[in-house]
Amino acid sequence: MKYGYARVSSSGQNLESQIKALTEAGSEEIYKEKLSGRNKENREQFNKLLETVSEGDTIVVTKLDRFARSTQDALSTIETLNNKGVGLIVLNMGGDKVDTNTPIGKLMITVLSGIAEFEADMIKERQLEGIELAKQRGAYKGRPKKYTDKNKSLQHALELFHDRENNGMTVKEICQITKVSKATLYRNVREGATS
Repeated sequence: MKYGYARVSSSGQNLESQIKALTEAGSEEIYKEKLSGRNKENREQFNKLLETVSEGDTIVVTKLDRFARSTQDALSTIETLNNKGVGLIVLNMGGDKVDTNTPIGKLMITVLSGIAEFEADMIKERQLEGIELAKQRGAYKGRPKKYTDKNKSLQHALELFHDRENNGMTVKEICQITKVSKATLYRNVREGATS
Protein backbone atom coordinates (compact mmCIF):
# COMPACT_ATOMS: atom_id res chain seq x y z
CA MET A 1 0.00 0.00 0.00
CA LYS A 2 1.15 3.55 -0.70
CA TYR A 3 0.93 5.98 2.21
CA GLY A 4 1.41 9.72 1.79
CA TYR A 5 2.86 12.03 4.42
CA ALA A 6 2.21 15.79 4.24
CA ARG A 7 3.57 18.31 6.72
CA VAL A 8 3.81 22.08 7.02
CA SER A 9 5.68 23.89 9.78
CA SER A 10 2.84 26.01 11.14
CA SER A 11 -0.93 25.98 11.41
CA GLY A 12 -1.16 29.02 9.11
CA GLN A 13 0.35 27.13 6.19
CA ASN A 14 -1.63 25.08 3.68
CA LEU A 15 -1.34 21.33 3.00
CA GLU A 16 -3.44 21.32 -0.19
CA SER A 17 -0.63 21.29 -2.78
CA GLN A 18 1.18 18.45 -0.96
CA ILE A 19 -2.02 16.42 -0.64
CA LYS A 20 -2.77 16.92 -4.36
CA ALA A 21 0.74 15.75 -5.36
CA LEU A 22 0.59 12.75 -3.01
CA THR A 23 -2.84 11.74 -4.34
CA GLU A 24 -1.63 12.05 -7.95
CA ALA A 25 1.35 9.82 -7.02
CA GLY A 26 -1.09 7.08 -5.97
CA SER A 27 -1.15 7.51 -2.19
CA GLU A 28 -4.14 5.61 -0.85
CA GLU A 29 -4.00 7.06 2.65
CA ILE A 30 -2.39 10.36 3.67
CA TYR A 31 -1.12 11.30 7.11
CA LYS A 32 -1.10 15.08 7.72
CA GLU A 33 0.53 17.39 10.27
CA LYS A 34 0.87 21.11 10.89
CA LEU A 35 3.89 21.49 13.15
CA SER A 36 7.64 21.95 13.05
CA GLY A 37 9.63 18.89 12.07
CA ARG A 38 12.55 19.72 14.36
CA ASN A 39 11.59 17.15 16.98
CA LYS A 40 10.59 13.79 15.53
CA GLU A 41 9.04 12.68 18.84
CA ASN A 42 6.44 15.47 18.58
CA ARG A 43 5.35 14.40 15.10
CA GLU A 44 2.43 12.24 16.21
CA GLN A 45 1.05 11.45 12.73
CA PHE A 46 4.52 10.67 11.36
CA ASN A 47 5.21 8.24 14.21
CA LYS A 48 1.78 6.66 13.71
CA LEU A 49 2.62 6.21 10.01
CA LEU A 50 5.94 4.53 10.87
CA GLU A 51 4.07 2.11 13.15
CA THR A 52 1.40 1.42 10.49
CA VAL A 53 3.60 0.55 7.50
CA SER A 54 4.71 -3.01 6.92
CA GLU A 55 6.72 -5.00 4.38
CA GLY A 56 5.87 -4.11 0.79
CA ASP A 57 4.39 -0.70 1.67
CA THR A 58 5.75 2.60 0.39
CA ILE A 59 5.75 6.07 1.97
CA VAL A 60 5.46 8.99 -0.45
CA VAL A 61 6.51 12.56 0.45
CA THR A 62 6.68 15.66 -1.73
CA LYS A 63 10.12 16.78 -0.50
CA LEU A 64 12.75 15.33 1.81
CA ASP A 65 12.47 18.23 4.29
CA ARG A 66 8.82 17.22 4.93
CA PHE A 67 10.14 13.81 6.00
CA ALA A 68 13.35 14.59 7.91
CA ARG A 69 15.19 17.63 9.29
CA SER A 70 18.76 16.34 9.09
CA THR A 71 20.88 13.84 7.20
CA GLN A 72 21.18 11.69 10.29
CA ASP A 73 17.41 11.79 10.85
CA ALA A 74 16.72 10.92 7.19
CA LEU A 75 19.24 8.09 7.09
CA SER A 76 18.16 6.53 10.38
CA THR A 77 14.47 6.68 9.39
CA ILE A 78 15.23 5.25 5.95
CA GLU A 79 17.24 2.45 7.60
CA THR A 80 14.24 1.72 9.86
CA LEU A 81 12.01 1.59 6.76
CA ASN A 82 14.50 -0.63 4.89
CA ASN A 83 14.59 -3.06 7.82
CA LYS A 84 10.79 -3.26 7.67
CA GLY A 85 10.84 -3.74 3.89
CA VAL A 86 9.18 -0.35 3.33
CA GLY A 87 10.19 1.96 0.48
CA LEU A 88 10.31 5.76 0.37
CA ILE A 89 9.51 7.91 -2.65
CA VAL A 90 10.44 11.60 -2.64
CA LEU A 91 8.53 13.28 -5.46
CA ASN A 92 10.72 16.39 -5.78
CA MET A 93 14.37 15.86 -4.97
CA GLY A 94 16.11 18.61 -6.91
CA GLY A 95 13.53 18.24 -9.68
CA ASP A 96 13.76 14.43 -9.81
CA LYS A 97 11.76 11.65 -8.21
CA VAL A 98 13.81 9.45 -5.87
CA ASP A 99 12.78 5.92 -4.89
CA THR A 100 14.73 4.16 -2.12
CA ASN A 101 13.56 0.81 -3.45
CA THR A 102 16.33 1.17 -6.04
CA PRO A 103 20.14 1.21 -5.38
CA ILE A 104 20.56 4.56 -7.18
CA GLY A 105 17.65 5.97 -5.16
CA LYS A 106 19.36 4.96 -1.90
CA LEU A 107 22.60 6.65 -3.01
CA MET A 108 20.84 9.82 -4.16
CA ILE A 109 18.84 10.18 -0.94
CA THR A 110 22.03 9.91 1.13
CA VAL A 111 23.89 12.53 -0.91
CA LEU A 112 20.98 14.92 -1.29
CA SER A 113 19.93 14.78 2.37
CA GLY A 114 23.51 15.75 3.24
CA ILE A 115 23.28 18.72 0.88
CA ALA A 116 19.90 19.74 2.33
CA GLU A 117 21.32 19.71 5.87
CA PHE A 118 24.36 21.70 4.76
CA GLU A 119 22.08 24.29 3.15
CA ALA A 120 19.96 24.59 6.32
CA ASP A 121 23.13 25.06 8.41
CA MET A 122 24.36 27.77 6.04
CA ILE A 123 21.04 29.64 6.29
CA LYS A 124 21.22 29.50 10.09
CA GLU A 125 24.83 30.70 10.05
CA ARG A 126 23.96 33.64 7.77
CA GLN A 127 21.02 34.52 10.03
CA LEU A 128 23.27 34.60 13.11
CA GLU A 129 25.82 36.72 11.23
CA GLY A 130 23.04 39.13 10.23
CA ILE A 131 21.87 39.42 13.84
CA GLU A 132 25.44 40.09 15.00
CA LEU A 133 25.89 42.83 12.37
CA ALA A 134 22.53 44.37 13.33
CA LYS A 135 23.60 44.36 17.01
CA GLN A 136 26.84 46.15 16.09
CA ARG A 137 24.83 48.82 14.24
CA GLY A 138 22.46 49.10 17.19
CA ALA A 139 19.54 47.98 15.04
CA TYR A 140 18.90 44.70 16.87
CA LYS A 141 17.78 44.84 20.45
CA GLY A 142 16.43 41.30 20.87
CA ARG A 143 13.07 40.51 22.38
CA PRO A 144 11.64 43.44 24.35
CA LYS A 145 11.41 42.97 28.10
CA LYS A 146 7.95 41.92 29.24
CA TYR A 147 8.49 43.23 32.75
CA THR A 148 9.95 46.71 33.00
CA ASP A 149 10.46 48.58 36.27
CA LYS A 150 7.04 50.21 35.69
CA ASN A 151 5.17 46.87 35.57
CA LYS A 152 2.70 46.71 38.47
CA SER A 153 2.83 42.90 38.81
CA LEU A 154 6.61 42.95 39.04
CA GLN A 155 6.55 45.84 41.51
CA HIS A 156 4.04 43.99 43.68
CA ALA A 157 6.16 40.81 43.50
CA LEU A 158 9.29 42.74 44.52
CA GLU A 159 7.48 44.41 47.42
CA LEU A 160 6.22 41.05 48.69
CA PHE A 161 9.66 39.49 48.16
CA HIS A 162 11.47 42.18 50.17
CA ASP A 163 8.82 42.01 52.92
CA ARG A 164 8.92 38.19 53.33
CA GLU A 165 10.15 38.56 56.92
CA ASN A 166 6.87 40.28 57.85
CA ASN A 167 4.41 38.59 55.47
CA GLY A 168 5.84 35.05 55.84
CA MET A 169 5.25 34.32 52.14
CA THR A 170 7.33 31.92 50.06
CA VAL A 171 8.68 32.86 46.65
CA LYS A 172 6.32 30.29 45.12
CA GLU A 173 3.31 31.97 46.75
CA ILE A 174 4.47 35.40 45.62
CA CYS A 175 4.82 34.16 42.05
CA GLN A 176 1.37 32.55 42.10
CA ILE A 177 -0.28 35.73 43.39
CA THR A 178 1.51 38.15 41.05
CA LYS A 179 1.79 35.85 37.99
CA VAL A 180 5.50 36.72 37.74
CA SER A 181 7.84 33.76 37.15
CA LYS A 182 10.51 32.83 39.69
CA ALA A 183 13.21 33.48 37.08
CA THR A 184 11.92 37.00 36.40
CA LEU A 185 11.58 37.77 40.11
CA TYR A 186 15.07 36.52 40.98
CA ARG A 187 16.61 38.28 37.96
CA ASN A 188 15.10 41.60 39.02
CA VAL A 189 16.18 41.07 42.64
CA ARG A 190 19.73 40.37 41.41
CA GLU A 191 19.68 43.44 39.18
CA GLY A 192 18.71 45.50 42.18
CA ALA A 193 15.32 46.61 40.88
CA THR A 194 13.69 48.94 43.32
CA SER A 195 10.36 48.12 44.85
